[in-house]
Amino acid sequence: MRHLRRTVKLGRTSQHRDSMLANLVGSLIRHERVRTTVARAKAARPVAEKLVTLGKKGSLHHRRQAIAALHENELVHKLFADIAPRFKNRAGGYTRILKLGPRIGDGAPTALLEWVDRPAPEPEAPKEEKGKAKAGKEEKEKAKPAKKK
Repeated sequence: MRHLRRTVKLGRTSQHRDSMLANLVGSLIRHERVRTTVARAKAARPVAEKLVTLGKKGSLHHRRQAIAALHENELVHKLFADIAPRFKNRAGGYTRILKLGPRIGDGAPTALLEWVDRPAPEPEAPKEEKGKAKAGKEEKEKAKPAKKK
């Protein structure tokens, strides 16, 4: 039984998993939102939230811990200068996971991992391409002058 086994392995070795999660959180910091699988988003969420907590503390020691986790100084600077100050009045819960549906290639469930202070995207209305294509043809036919015999 897997009692008290909290680490999600994601089918990778520990070094590969740590590297992948660091890259995923780095992309989240750089782009403010990341599209990934649900399992990866759930695994990356605690890593991202712990880094925001380090950014809120803001000391040199915490900055060095963040550099050790992210491996990129410019991302740590953005984390400490831009992202962490936005959450100064929030006690945890800095990220949101929005489920998007299955991925086209393999059917893996996908999700959008983003910061909470970013507004949620509004669901798009279903596109009616077939109806638009037919309407477009009808408009083109109406626009053509009738041939005289």
